[in-house]
Amino acid sequence: MPASPATLKAEQEKTLGAPRRRCGLLARLLFLGMDLVYGRKRTLSKFTVLEVIARVPYQAWEQVAYVAMTHTYRTPGFARRVFEFIKESRIQQDNEQWHLLILEEWLQKDGIQESFLLYRLAPQFVALFYYHISWLLYAINPKRSYALNADFEDHAEHEYMEFVREHPELESRPFDSEFCADYGEFDSRADLLRQIGLDERHHKEESLARIAEARFS
Repeated sequence: MPASPATLKAEQEKTLGAPRRRCGLLARLLFLGMDLVYGRKRTLSKFTVLEVIARVPYQAWEQVAYVAMTHTYRTPGFARRVFEFIKESRIQQDNEQWHLLILEEWLQKDGIQESFLLYRLAPQFVALFYYHISWLLYAINPKRSYALNADFEDHAEHEYMEFVREHPELESRPFDSEFCADYGEFDSRADLLRQIGLDERHHKEESLARIAEARFS
């Protein structure tokens, strides 16, 4: 259920008033690379690249967990915990997928043209690399993979909220999408982006909670 407009504005201010997470080296290199290729300016097109990459850690964790299931099914209690983790990862992955579909629909409606190389092909290579990094870190030390994801989600949270602040005209632009029944209805495009930013914060908090729990370390 989407948050109310008043709540979303309050959550935006909360994000804007909070310091950004101190990122690790891998995350800093990723953000630097994106700024070099796509520029430092925040754009909807750049957000679609973020969302292509954002799904990857959850896919990697899901695959590792399924492998674990094949070795732990004779220990039902532990296998059940692994299965619950798989379900959580799937929910987060699907949430990121809705973000991508909605943003892509928005770009098409607005007639925004994108470079095939920069916005279709390149993100797939980055996502493939990021998948293997997330998978490897998770296999070696899950907390490192969670920390990398927390870095990424914190960055995305702040970028979305900053974008809304930079574009007050979005407050008066209605949000209309064929995915409303799946993701939610919003009074404006500004509120839609605030909700996406809030989702990213929730994903960050879930990764930080997993670090604290260290349930698979």
